[in-house]
Amino acid sequence: MQKLRFFYLLLWALPTFALAAPANLEPLEEVPPPPKALDGEVLEGEPQVTIRKKGAETIEEYRINGELYMMKVTPEHGVPYYLHKEDQAGGWVNIGPNPPLSIPKWVLFRF
Repeated sequence: MQKLRFFYLLLWALPTFALAAPANLEPLEEVPPPPKALDGEVLEGEPQVTIRKKGAETIEEYRINGELYMMKVTPEHGVPYYLHKEDQAGGWVNIGPNPPLSIPKWVLFRF
């Protein structure tokens, strides 16, 4: 019974010993944030933005490493909307006031 009491006392005191820190601690240097990546490729710097006027519309093209990945279209009258690529080989997806219709792309039958 005495061994069991000693064991419980040791378990109770163990967190106290773990919290005692040595006096010679030094703070670590600041760790930089991880690099930004798009589809596994490391991106360098900020995106390049090109603003074009097409009639009364304003089109902002966003490029990273020369690759066009997003456009913001601001019509003369109306709400701005965004077009972005789903992936490298995909088409443009509209993100705006009305979300795009999500169509399942499953293969049900093959002939």
